[in-house]
Amino acid sequence: MSIASVKKSARSFGVCSLLAVTMAGAYAQAPALRPPATPPAAPTMSAEQWRQAAVADVEAAYLVTLDDHPGTVDPANPDFAGNLEKAREGAQLLASKVRDGAGYAAALQHFNALLGDGRAGVVLKDMPPAPPRWPGFITAWRGDNMFVAATTPGGPAVGARIADCDGKPIAQLVETNVFGFGQRSGGTGPWWSFAPDVFIDQGNPFITLPVQCIFIDEGRESRLTLSWRPMDEAAQRLRDDSFNGITQPPGVSTPRYGLHWFALPTFQPNDTERAAYGAMLAEVQANRQRYLDANAVVIDLRGNQGGDAVWAMNLARALWGESRVNRRLKVAQARQAVMWRASFGNIAYTSFESAQLTDKERSALGYDPAAIAQGMLAAQSRDEKFYPDPARRAAVNDSDRAENLPGDPAPFTKPVYVVVPGQCTGACLEALDVFSLFSNTRLIGAPSAADSSYTGIRLEPLKSGLASVIVPSKVVVNRPRSAATFYTPAIVVNDLEWSQRAFLKAIEADLVRR
Repeated sequence: MSIASVKKSARSFGVCSLLAVTMAGAYAQAPALRPPATPPAAPTMSAEQWRQAAVADVEAAYLVTLDDHPGTVDPANPDFAGNLEKAREGAQLLASKVRDGAGYAAALQHFNALLGDGRAGVVLKDMPPAPPRWPGFITAWRGDNMFVAATTPGGPAVGARIADCDGKPIAQLVETNVFGFGQRSGGTGPWWSFAPDVFIDQGNPFITLPVQCIFIDEGRESRLTLSWRPMDEAAQRLRDDSFNGITQPPGVSTPRYGLHWFALPTFQPNDTERAAYGAMLAEVQANRQRYLDANAVVIDLRGNQGGDAVWAMNLARALWGESRVNRRLKVAQARQAVMWRASFGNIAYTSFESAQLTDKERSALGYDPAAIAQGMLAAQSRDEKFYPDPARRAAVNDSDRAENLPGDPAPFTKPVYVVVPGQCTGACLEALDVFSLFSNTRLIGAPSAADSSYTGIRLEPLKSGLASVIVPSKVVVNRPRSAATFYTPAIVVNDLEWSQRAFLKAIEADLVRR
């Protein structure tokens, strides 16, 4: 079968008409897409049209995932196919009851929750369709409990712990109302980032909002009946700050003499942020001795939700030395390989991608999509589910394991503190993989999220235009960090206010102990 015939066989909703989408895990990790400050207007649809859209989109998401997602045939992930069936069944049960946009969003998010993989499921477009509401206070999850992080007059005291609502422990309510409607990767990091959404009402008709909650403040217990009201921009900023704190733009600063702070809040930079990263790296390369002589270096990943880990890689190479970083990565990833899912849709898309790319863009990819498409097609003709990436890694030798080699720059051995946010996944986790290769690195902050092994993602729009299916084309095998592994910081910062000041206090205390 030729690639041209594969294109003709591709699904009718247009796998060959898609634009390339780069994603490293941020699209589908959140249990619910956070509402923008001013939500877009919802499409004008009748209750029956919303129901039909939900039913059709759940079924289409199921079929696309079944056909093209590597997880359905991945021998290392035997639960995926069963979870996909459960996701279809559970989401269709809700879809049949949908009457509006909020119900549509909830049904599709329930599909994500039951599927349970951060790189599978759907991404909603312009959802939720209604302005969110809040009870006049913002919470934060710290350790194993939820606390009031910000409040309005007459609300509960800042710092008060929320014990339960309507007779249900707060953790149980979070499991039902939040994590029942969106993916949750492994570990406790997602609790830090998303558990407070239990007090954000997005109109989900399939949950019961809390009515009365018990707050404990300095040993005193009080009950509060919640008063839900529209959420304004200020409230949304408070929500974002409750788990990330006030982040800094990309760049390096010096909070005090001898301590340097690198802010890496995004790996999906715009033009201004790219320029800032470039200036930061140029500064380190020009003045590396400054960091070799420092008391400590801080690498702040707060706000980071993945993208392209090259920005972290470049900083690591500037600090520790390019050859050292490359050697350690080579050793760590010696057995790592990539397998391409050989399906009609993936072959058609990869072929189309090849036809659209310039030579420069093809070179930047690091592989030839046309060759990959031909390889997948050949694998499919042999009834094989995967095509192994033809790239071959050089064998590891003794010099690769050397701490230092002639020609290396001077060793960088000063303490490095990497601030980890709870939502850290995708390329953010890849940054931790690199920084953690060196013994002078210590993680501080919150537990990270875990990460799927699937990559090379595109988004296939559903017929309704309200959502897209997440379709990875390949799986990474023998990765040193498994899909269930997350990072636990050596220094957990449970302060309600995740400010630079709070982290500096914890870092200074650790430097004294050292």
